[in-house]
Amino acid sequence: MTPDTSSQKIWIYDTTLRDGAQREGLSLSLEDKLRIAHQLDRLGIPFIEGGWPGANPKDVQFFWKLKEEPLIQAEVVAFCSTRRPGTTAAEDSMLQAILAAGTRWVTIFGKSWDMHVTESLKTSLEENLAMIGDTIEYLRSQGRRVIYDAEHWFDGYKHNPAYALKTLESAIAAGAEWLVFCDTNGGTLPHEIAQIVRDVASAIVDGDISQSKIQNPKSKIQLGIHTHNDSDTAVANALAAVMEGVRMVQGTINGYGERCGNANLCSLIPNLQLKLGYSCIKDEQLKQLTQASRFISEIANLAPDEHAAFVGLSAFAHKGGIHVSAVERNPLTYEHLEPEQVGNRRRIVISDQAGLSNVLAKARSFGIDLDKQNPTCRQILQRLKKLENEGYQFEAAEASFDLLMREALGQRQQFFELKGFRVHCDIVACDREKDCLPYALATIKVSVNGKDILEAAEGNGPVAALDASLRKALVNFYPAIAEFYLTDYKVRILNGDSGTAAKTRVLIESSNGHQRWTTVGVSTNILEASYQAVVEGLEYGLLLHSAAKASSLGARG
Repeated sequence: MTPDTSSQKIWIYDTTLRDGAQREGLSLSLEDKLRIAHQLDRLGIPFIEGGWPGANPKDVQFFWKLKEEPLIQAEVVAFCSTRRPGTTAAEDSMLQAILAAGTRWVTIFGKSWDMHVTESLKTSLEENLAMIGDTIEYLRSQGRRVIYDAEHWFDGYKHNPAYALKTLESAIAAGAEWLVFCDTNGGTLPHEIAQIVRDVASAIVDGDISQSKIQNPKSKIQLGIHTHNDSDTAVANALAAVMEGVRMVQGTINGYGERCGNANLCSLIPNLQLKLGYSCIKDEQLKQLTQASRFISEIANLAPDEHAAFVGLSAFAHKGGIHVSAVERNPLTYEHLEPEQVGNRRRIVISDQAGLSNVLAKARSFGIDLDKQNPTCRQILQRLKKLENEGYQFEAAEASFDLLMREALGQRQQFFELKGFRVHCDIVACDREKDCLPYALATIKVSVNGKDILEAAEGNGPVAALDASLRKALVNFYPAIAEFYLTDYKVRILNGDSGTAAKTRVLIESSNGHQRWTTVGVSTNILEASYQAVVEGLEYGLLLHSAAKASSLGARG
């Protein structure tokens, strides 16, 4: 892969698997890393940093595994520091592990800040320059192409610009093809980024930094940016650098990274491509951005940020009645771009702030055609506002709102009828050395097609037992229930000042392996609230199953 010097081409460099994995609470297995790498490859990311070979066995295995399962278009990059002080690159075992990874591209980071050289490395400023040059020169002699990450660049430049420039000169002279300016502490602001990048770019062009010793005279030095989000300006900082001529942007999916994270590629890519006119990935690949963001958050076992720009569930959600009415006429009134461009979709949120426009739009999204003149519309709206006032939250439980609409229209199918339930719990007193789980037994009576069924089931808690007994009672009548499972369970106390008599809201997210839906229950009794949500979750799953079955039969016909 040869860098494109086109002024409109931006090279995206993903470091989710290395820098992103340093996020607190994030742990990726070897299989996780491989799956993410292939997802990034499909997304069209040209450079994927796989980790630091030799730093841990997992990263060594990752690079070897990729040889068995190669990427289609992306370059996988090995990452490492410069050689250690007082030795040579050829003798440094750390660099031998980098060569063994077998990547064409290697990213080397070196110290730009004189304070780090003397206090962290405990060596001289001249030795640090030798470490940078010797490492890059050795890797080039072994046929590797080198990206040089100037660590702590902006802090180093502000403290001692003359020395910081010497570190770049050492990297250039040794044959680095990219110089990447790193805001490692994340404390620099956009106007400072722009000014420093502008100054350094001018120094290179004007010859203040010598390029006479470049080993590959055909290669032109290209500049990159790597920003952290400690001041909440990582994306803005990267954009500022690009506006000053930088052509490589490093970051992570969803902004994962140590401390406050790295520059978020899910924001950077659409801003660069759709707002500023640069070319990052193909338009068809950009439409996969939302899916990729959510896929990687699932692999990382981290809840997606529903309010993230571009890819969040709420990024194109409209709640206020006036907003919804305007968006229905012209989306540009409250949307800065078409959500489909980044693989997202418009959502009309239902809440106590909703108007008729919200109800009509939400009905259409569920395949229900409502006329504004239909008096049922206002009945649904009034019912919605009444329930929201009681503590229900339909913007987070759209499946329950769909059922509410169908009931108002007389279209709600009754799959079963509750006759009653009872939950019995035994909690054995245990000392701290023992792992004691509460035992729960739920007994439930339901009616299906006029037939009463009485079933009981155990669980490690009352809600689990209740869910198990209901499924046990219904699965013989509706086998599809065996495919349904709970993916999330949230409990919120609505009026904590009422103590144990407080009203509780329960949100339950369910899935059939292909779709997800959320239902809500509210009661002063947490079991009753949970039961409401569990029952509607199963009911809505059966509704989806029936619709899919009818669609399949229609297609065959």
